[in-house]
Amino acid sequence: MKHRPTPTGLPQHRFPVDRWRLVETKYDDTDLGVTESLFALGNGYLGMRSNPEEGRDAHSHGTFLNGFHETWEIKHAEEAYGFATTGQTIVNVPDGKLMKLYVDDEPLLLGTADLAEYERSIDFREGVLRRDLLWRTPSGNRVKVSSTRLVSLVHRHLAMVTIEITPLDAPIPIVVSSQLLNRQDGQDEYHVRSAALGEGKDPRKASKFNERVLEPQLQQREEGSVVLGFRCRNSGMTLACGYWNHVDAACETRIETTLANDLAKSVITALPDAGETVTITKFLSYHSSRGVPPEELADRCSRTLRRAADEGGAHLVAEQSRWLGDYWAASDIELQGNDGDQQALRWNLFQLAQASARTHEQGIAAKAVTAGGYDGHYFWDTEVYVTPFLAYNNPEAARKVMRFRWKMLDAARRRATMLSERGALYPWRTINGEEASAYYAAGTAQYHINAAIVFALRRYLDATGDVEFLAHEGAEMLIETARLWADLGFYATNSSESFHIHRVTGPDEYTTVVNDNTYTNVMARFNLRYAARTVRFLAEWNPEQFARVQRSTGLDISELDEWDAAADAMYIPFDNDLEIHPQDAEFLELEPWDWDGVAADKYPLLLNYHPLVIYRHQVLKQADVVLAMFLRGEHFSEEQRRRNFDYYDPITTGDSSLSACVQSIVAAGVGYEDLAVDYFRQALYLDLCDLHANTADGVHIASAGGVWAGIVYGFAGMVERGDCMEFAPRLPAVWKSVTFHLTRHGSRVRVALDHGGCTLTLTEGLGVPVGVGDQIHVVTAGEPLRIDR
Repeated sequence: MKHRPTPTGLPQHRFPVDRWRLVETKYDDTDLGVTESLFALGNGYLGMRSNPEEGRDAHSHGTFLNGFHETWEIKHAEEAYGFATTGQTIVNVPDGKLMKLYVDDEPLLLGTADLAEYERSIDFREGVLRRDLLWRTPSGNRVKVSSTRLVSLVHRHLAMVTIEITPLDAPIPIVVSSQLLNRQDGQDEYHVRSAALGEGKDPRKASKFNERVLEPQLQQREEGSVVLGFRCRNSGMTLACGYWNHVDAACETRIETTLANDLAKSVITALPDAGETVTITKFLSYHSSRGVPPEELADRCSRTLRRAADEGGAHLVAEQSRWLGDYWAASDIELQGNDGDQQALRWNLFQLAQASARTHEQGIAAKAVTAGGYDGHYFWDTEVYVTPFLAYNNPEAARKVMRFRWKMLDAARRRATMLSERGALYPWRTINGEEASAYYAAGTAQYHINAAIVFALRRYLDATGDVEFLAHEGAEMLIETARLWADLGFYATNSSESFHIHRVTGPDEYTTVVNDNTYTNVMARFNLRYAARTVRFLAEWNPEQFARVQRSTGLDISELDEWDAAADAMYIPFDNDLEIHPQDAEFLELEPWDWDGVAADKYPLLLNYHPLVIYRHQVLKQADVVLAMFLRGEHFSEEQRRRNFDYYDPITTGDSSLSACVQSIVAAGVGYEDLAVDYFRQALYLDLCDLHANTADGVHIASAGGVWAGIVYGFAGMVERGDCMEFAPRLPAVWKSVTFHLTRHGSRVRVALDHGGCTLTLTEGLGVPVGVGDQIHVVTAGEPLRIDR
C-alpha cells in the first residue's frame, strides 16, 4: 500500500508539557496571531482573543459575540437567478480587555519591556487566563504585574479582567487606563502588527469592512457602571457593552472617567509603597439583539455588572472552577503514555467547552468566538464533528444546537423554493439563516448539509432518547429535508430503475457540481430512510402530535412510501474493475494529479490554482468516500472500506482541517494503526503546532470535535446502533491506556481502553445496553463489561 507522503513528525510547539495547562514561559512576538487564538477565552456567546491588556503588540484585536453580525451586498461579476445576495460578517465589538499600565509615566509594552520574569498560562480546570511578570522599568524600579482574565462559563454576558501592581523597591506612581474602545479601523493609538484581515485571496479569513459598522447610540454612566450602545448600520443588530471597576488598595486612589462615542475610559491613579499591591477588578458585560433598543440592552448590562460587583471576583472564579469540574467529570479523556498528547487532548476538549457552554440556541461557528475567520459563519462542521461530542457529553448543549437549526427551517424552505425544489435546503454558510456563500459551486451545491443536520439529529436522539424534541421540532426537520432529496433526485431507467442525484458538490470542494456524488447519495439515502421510519414512529407513539406536524407541514402519508422507495433505488457508484466506490459518476475519468511535479509550497491548492485546474484532476481536499464510510460504515463491507481507503488516501491533500481526524478514524478501522496515529496527531496538534498556517484566524473547532471522535469512534471503535452501543477496541501501541466517559439516556459509563480490549463501568444512572456479537448486555452498577480486542 503506497500512501501520499505525510509528515513523519510534527513541529514542536514552544509550550512546556503540562497535562492540565497551556503555559508560555517567554514572551515571543513572532507568532502573536497563533497565541492570541490558543489562549483565547470564550463561553459560546462571548469570546475574547488573548491580546495583552496593554493593547500593544497584537496581531488582531478581537472581541466577538456569537451571531452578532453586519450585512453587506454581495456583488457578483455576473448576476444570475438564485445567487446569494447578502453577505454576513461577524463584527469585532468594542474591546473591554484594555487595562493600560503606566509606571513613572512610562507605558508597559511587552515587546520592548525589560522583563526579568514572564509567564502566561491557562489551567483547563480553572478557565482563567493568568499572566505574571516582573518588569524593570526604564527608571530601574522593579514592578510585579499580575493579571487575570475570565469569560464566564456560567453567566453568558459576563467577563472579568483583573490587574495587580506591586512596586518592589520604592514608592512609585502608577496609572491604569481602563478602557472600552470601539476600533473603527482595527487599530488603537499604538499599532497592529498584521496586515488588515481579509486582505489577499484566502477565503478562510474574515472580510474587512470599508466603512463604519457600529453607529453610536448612547453613552451612559450610573452608579459604578459605564455603558456604550451601538447599532449595526445595515443589519440593524443592537449592542450594549460596559464595565464596572473596583479598586482595592491601601494607598489613596483617584478615578476619572470620560465618555465619548467610541471610547469610555476610567483613569485610575495611585502611589503605593514598596511591597504594597494595587488591585483593580474590571467586570465586563455584553448584550446584543436583533432589534431590542440599545437603551434596554444598556439596562441589562448595568444589572449584570451590578450583580457581578456585588458577588465579587472570587465568586466568579469559584463558579468557573465548579462548572469545569462537572464538565471534566463528563468529558475528560485520560491518556497514559504520552504527556504531550494528554495536554493536547485536554486543550482540544477545553475548546469544545468554550465553544458550546452558553450558545443559548445560537450555532457554533467554524472558529467559534475565537476570531473572525470564515466571517463567523456556521457550516455543517457543527453537525458532523461537534454535535456528536455534545450529544454524549453535554446533551442540553446539543439540544440547543439542534433547536438553532430548527429555527432556521423557514429560511431553508424559502431557499429550496428559490432553487425550484420542495422541502427545505439549509444554507451552506450563514449567520442569520440566509445563504451567504457567493460561490455556489463550493457553497449552495453542497446539498449534503441537509443530511448532516439529520445525522446530528439522530446522534442527539440516540444519545438522549428525547422523543419530545422529535415530536415538537425534529419531525419537521426530517420531513422537509427528506422532501428536498425526493424532489431533487430522479429515476433513470437503464437495465434497472435507479434513483440519481445530479449536479451537487460533496464535502470534497476540489471536485464540484458532479453527478451521483457517492457521499451525497449515501447520506441522502440515510436521510430518506431515517425520516420515513422516524415519522412513522411518531404517528404510532403520539398521534395527536403527528396530526399537528401533518398540519404544519402539509404531509401526505404517502410521501413516506416515496421516501423509502427512493432510498431503496438510490444509485451508489461502484467500479467493478477497481472494486471501489468512485467519488462520483465521472471521477475515475479525470486526469491524475501530478504529485511529483507540484512543489510543497503550492498547497493548499485553493490558494495557488484556478478552480478549473483543480476540478480536472483526481485530487481531493478531503476524501468524501472515506467520510461516508465513517458516518455510514455499516453499508460498506470490510474489504470495500480497505480498498476505498487505499485508493483515496494517497490522493487526498489534507488541505481541509477536517481531513486528518476522519482519515485517522477509518485507518484505525481498517487496521492501519501507525497511519491512524499519524493522522490523529495531525488533528490533535492542528492548532497547537499551527499545521495549516492559519490558527491566527481562529481555533478549528470542528477539528477539536474530530479529535474526540478519533478516540471514541476510531480507537475505541464505538458504533451507535440506536438500541445499543457497540465497541471494537484497538488501542495503539504508542499509549498505555485511554479512559473516557459517555452519557447515554441520562446514564454515564466509563470506557477504559487497554491493549487487550476495553472495560465498561457504569458510574451514574441506570443500566446502559452494549452489544457484543449477537448479544446485548446491560452494563449495571457493580457489573462491568469486558470486551476483548
